[in-house]
Amino acid sequence: MSLTDSSLHYILRDFDKDELARKKAYLEDKVATFNAQGSKVSLTITDNYSNMREMVEPHPHIIDIAKQAMESCEVKPNIKPIRGGTDGARLSFMGLPCPNLFTGGYNFHGIHEFITVQGMELAVKVIVQIAKDTAIRYR
Repeated sequence: MSLTDSSLHYILRDFDKDELARKKAYLEDKVATFNAQGSKVSLTITDNYSNMREMVEPHPHIIDIAKQAMESCEVKPNIKPIRGGTDGARLSFMGLPCPNLFTGGYNFHGIHEFITVQGMELAVKVIVQIAKDTAIRYR
């Protein structure tokens, strides 16, 4: 790359496959427009992970197990959609549906992200409860 070159990197995410495809098409269209005007723009799109929802949703019992374990441990479940980007997303697409569970952390993805010892202890307690409930349920 020379001093006159630029490189831009984006992470495209969406909860909906069609919307993600629309975003990709938008970038492809812009590249074509720039190149038609004489620019030399290239675009490489690499899919890293997909929305794990499509792999987890057909198995609602795994959400129920996590929810029940949290309630048993006096943790209020806060169920909200998450796109992926986790080990759970990768594992889900390998055939092991893995909903994300709480970690007890705060201020995610920033320099002030942290977790308390009490939060870690609660997260461990919930995981152990999931193991116990699953062992009983699927014996």
